Amino acid sequence: MSPYRPTKLALWSLVAFAAAFVAAGLAGWGPAAANEQPIGEVSRWCERVSGGLLREPVNTLGNLGFVVAGIAMFLTLARDEMQGRSGFFHGNRPVPLLYASAAVFLGPGSMVMHGSHTFFGAWIDNVSMVAFILVPWLVNVAELAGWRNGVLFRVYGSILAAYAAGYWLLGPDLGIGMDLFGLSIALWMISELLHRAWSPTMRWASGLVGFAIALVFGITPGEMLAAVGDYWWVVFFWLPGALATQPSGHTRRYTPWFWLGAASFLTAYVIWTTGTNDSASCDPDSLIQAHAVWHLLGAVATWSFFRFLRTTRVAHAGRDSEETQVAGV
Repeated sequence: MSPYRPTKLALWSLVAFAAAFVAAGLAGWGPAAANEQPIGEVSRWCERVSGGLLREPVNTLGNLGFVVAGIAMFLTLARDEMQGRSGFFHGNRPVPLLYASAAVFLGPGSMVMHGSHTFFGAWIDNVSMVAFILVPWLVNVAELAGWRNGVLFRVYGSILAAYAAGYWLLGPDLGIGMDLFGLSIALWMISELLHRAWSPTMRWASGLVGFAIALVFGITPGEMLAAVGDYWWVVFFWLPGALATQPSGHTRRYTPWFWLGAASFLTAYVIWTTGTNDSASCDPDSLIQAHAVWHLLGAVATWSFFRFLRTTRVAHAGRDSEETQVAGV
């Protein structure tokens, strides 16, 4: 098989998406979602709603950053194959290809939402975000739990399918008051701590990290305690620890890529908070939209975390070889 076959499949998938996207846009997209504004008014994400092919042109096209980053990942993995490089996150292996695919998917998913203003667009946008954020924390948990790729992919597919169905039928909170995307950010950081510093004590202490992550996004422990019914899902903060029955067999280098990814995402989040129609800085007719910048910096974060995961190395010669580690076959 050609080392560039996955890259070509990704590119052809994007061509098919572009054709379907333009066809649907030229047909008028269909009824707008109930929470979207009419043509001519200011959208939820600040940009004025257009009656043309794209309801939010700048915010829609800002998602091309994810496509560029994802294709760059595919090309990097293909070059690994050409040059005979091997490693945990090198070459055309299932898990790095899943990460690259999920990164690419972020672009079309969000483009449909901002381009169409339909319920389907909102659904596929959220599905794409969850499809991406599930990858890093499940990869960590898979190694810490001793899962092989088959188990990892079945768990990933089951969670994503359940989320997609739940959002479609019950709404963004799945009918149970849960933000799976936000929760998964916390689970990623918790599992990353366990990956770096596993111990029997850390398994059960790691859940406390979730509260620190929530605080970064403005949710205090006091708020959670005052509304336990709304924040019941904090029990999942202890899920990685419960599953992490063994230490990681790998080490990672956090500088510079992990910190660059974190800085890019947090900067993007701060900018995201200003990119709404009720923000004092909102200029709906500007060619520079805060929400589009959020997309572009988010793409930088996906690339940075990809490079970070590629620093993964075997920690102990006595462990199974990399060729048999999870995500390595």
